[in-house]
Amino acid sequence: MHADEAPLIIALVSDLFFSLRIVSAGERIGFDVQTIERVGEILPVETDKPASQSGTHLEVPMVALLEQLTLTRPSLIIFDLNNNEIPWRDWIIFIKTSPATRRIPVVCFGAHRDIDSMKAARAAGADAVVARSQFVEGLGDLILKYARRIDHHALSEACQQPLSEIALRGLEEFNHGMYFEAHETLEAAWNMDEGPGRDLYRAILQVAVAYLHIERGNYPGAMKMFLRLRQWIDPLPETCRGVDVAQLRADARSAREALLLLGANRIGEFDQTLFKPVVYHA
Repeated sequence: MHADEAPLIIALVSDLFFSLRIVSAGERIGFDVQTIERVGEILPVETDKPASQSGTHLEVPMVALLEQLTLTRPSLIIFDLNNNEIPWRDWIIFIKTSPATRRIPVVCFGAHRDIDSMKAARAAGADAVVARSQFVEGLGDLILKYARRIDHHALSEACQQPLSEIALRGLEEFNHGMYFEAHETLEAAWNMDEGPGRDLYRAILQVAVAYLHIERGNYPGAMKMFLRLRQWIDPLPETCRGVDVAQLRADARSAREALLLLGANRIGEFDQTLFKPVVYHA
């Protein structure tokens, strides 16, 4: 999400009354709102297997859910606990335990008498669970309290600072193909920096780990890292602390697309000339 984009709320709600309330409240305070009523609105492919076979009704949509959330990077996800079209228990657990999405806040609402569902939502990891009446009355405040918004001004200011010495060493290791070492060094740089500019180091080390997984033939690990990367690299400006972030973003995308075309069985054929160095201007 860039500075000129409105932050996004995804609302998994089946009741038109609540959908309209969420859209109205969100837009009034500067959010875009996407409403999703049922699994089929996320699932990009159809399956002929019955839901009872191999958990297909959960596994395939969850892959699509992860893709959609990492692509749209919502500031907040809202679940209607009375929406039986969405397996919200499983999805909340999945969102709050996946490294690519666990930082996204989740707010749930349901009937105040449905104590079991509200307890289940809290146990699944929801950041807030409220009764329907409380949700409607305090919707605007709930959004402002829980939505995760990026301070683009602070991030831009932090990106004007120079790279730390340890981060420079991490870039050198990355550019020499020493991806494990680059990860360790940039992790240390990230831990030593308390400002928003530290996310640059996190982004670069995520790319390093993705490349390392490809070298080791670990297709699932590499694809997970490419998904996880987006939460760190997408908010960054085109250039940050002398690093050409736009080029790094494009290089990582090209590597991911090439890997996706090969698939898990042909990862050994990956063209490692696609591992491009980080472009840095002191």
